[in-house]
Amino acid sequence: MSTAPTTQPLDAEEPAERALQTALSAAARPPPPGPLSAAVTFGWRGMVKIKHVPEQLLDVTITPVLFLLMFTYLFGGAVAGSTSEYLQYLLPGILVQTVLFTCVYSGVGLNTDMTKGVVDRFRSLPIWRPAPLVGAVLGDSVATPWRQRSSCCSACVMGFRPGAGALGVLAGMLLVVVFAFGLSWVFTTVGLLVRSPSAVMNTGFMALFPLIFLSNIFVAPSTLPWALEAFVGLNPISHLVTATRALMQGGASASELALVLAEAAALTAVFAPLTVRLYRGKG
Repeated sequence: MSTAPTTQPLDAEEPAERALQTALSAAARPPPPGPLSAAVTFGWRGMVKIKHVPEQLLDVTITPVLFLLMFTYLFGGAVAGSTSEYLQYLLPGILVQTVLFTCVYSGVGLNTDMTKGVVDRFRSLPIWRPAPLVGAVLGDSVATPWRQRSSCCSACVMGFRPGAGALGVLAGMLLVVVFAFGLSWVFTTVGLLVRSPSAVMNTGFMALFPLIFLSNIFVAPSTLPWALEAFVGLNPISHLVTATRALMQGGASASELALVLAEAAALTAVFAPLTVRLYRGKG
């Protein structure tokens, strides 16, 4: 006795398919997310990545404390006459240095997404095209105060006493965050121009090291040779450190703050459109 295989006729499947199509077409299509909503979502994505890879915070929490301890106790007596006086001078500069170094990671993260193909998935979504870029920079900016916290806490234990109190410290930290937002666009541009994340990191640190160490973070410009003193006076990082120190000690002037904000706005105005243009050209 043989049994022939039974196959379901195609006509029997058509009613089910038509019912499914009818149900899908009858449902209201959700509205696409707005630019702000999409950017905030991608910013939260950057925060979540830090949660899953906490090792990223080690170099921006431990390294600044090591810089603070070494420079204060090794060079404080020689530079300022006492470690306590040098600590008042050094801490604002260490906060600036910490945040500016972390700006490089904006370019590293973007380059990683590009090389791993994640950006191709983002381009297929019905979202505002620059949302991944803006969100990544916003996420790094929001995480900046957390990166400054370890240095501030360590300095308070060591004897740092700001003249303007806690509000002055918060104002100085906020100013650094604003400047870092503009500088991050420089490194997102670099992240789209070079081939690998390690190349972004090497390029970023190679560019930042001269600007940071040839500034007024560690020593007063008046102690330097005239050529270096002139360079330090023109260095935007020196302007940021000067304004941050003034905010923490309660003597900030409107001109100092306006200069730093204008430089941050100039960096954003130049490199944010350039990053978006390069990003669109990669598609």
